[in-house]
Amino acid sequence: MIEATQLTKQYGRTAAVHDLTFTVRPGRVTGFLGPNGAGKSTTLRMILGLHAPTSGTVTVDGRPFADRPRGLRHVGSLLDAHDVHGGRSGRAQLLALARSNRIARTRVDEVLAEVGLSEVAGKRIGGYSLGMKQRLGIASALLGDPPVLLFDEPLNGLDPEGVKWVRDLFRRLADDGRTVFVSSHLMSEMEHTADDLIVIGRGELIAAESVADFSARATRGHVTVRTPQGDALIDLLSAAGATVTAYGERLEITGATAPEIARIALDHRILLHHLSTENASLERAFMELTADSVEYAGREGASARAAG
Repeated sequence: MIEATQLTKQYGRTAAVHDLTFTVRPGRVTGFLGPNGAGKSTTLRMILGLHAPTSGTVTVDGRPFADRPRGLRHVGSLLDAHDVHGGRSGRAQLLALARSNRIARTRVDEVLAEVGLSEVAGKRIGGYSLGMKQRLGIASALLGDPPVLLFDEPLNGLDPEGVKWVRDLFRRLADDGRTVFVSSHLMSEMEHTADDLIVIGRGELIAAESVADFSARATRGHVTVRTPQGDALIDLLSAAGATVTAYGERLEITGATAPEIARIALDHRILLHHLSTENASLERAFMELTADSVEYAGREGASARAAG
């Protein structure tokens, strides 16, 4: 279990993380979400004792991680797949970690086989693809057979087969009773993989709840329309009681069904290039609830916040 209590990290006058309180429970896959610059990486590094909090506390199974000797037996982590010695072989990298944590050499070959790197274990890491480095990082996290695992963007560089493998691995680890904490930008994967979510923005907690509860916060679904005659259609739909948000030629409409919108467009000779109904989703809930926390927004994102 990971427990953060009023966790704060200040860099000069800037609060990267402010007053964060949350719990990551065993037997669950917990997704860690937030826009770029939200403070996710800083939080993960404080959990691992790599950054000291300005105030507040964070513990792993009741103790600060920095107080634990031979940490790989307690927490396995993947923060940056590139943060390895490129001149070493994959096997040599894992053997060095095993030696420093008093882990049996036989465990190295076990995890190499588990992540599918046995055949390239003798090759230098500098020649590995990003996907192979991600697998090596996951092997490092699994090496000590720890009860708690942290992963920062573990799906980067993986092909579809690799993504499915990681998804199944996380599920199996959680079903074994381990604590699995995963930071990712891939909403579709979190929707399929995570049980719970911790969502932050600008260093502050936005939500800590199940995926289902968080997704249900989204607007109940909407109809998406693309039309070159947006202004005319907006006026007609607004007069009919619907709510319309415009993103250039794309309109998002609530309060009217797709057939009703199609009928209004037909009656007034308005050309539609696209018409579809979209249900509430994790991605939509995330976009809505973190809109005010996005550090750098493109034109459409800025228009959405202005319209909201």
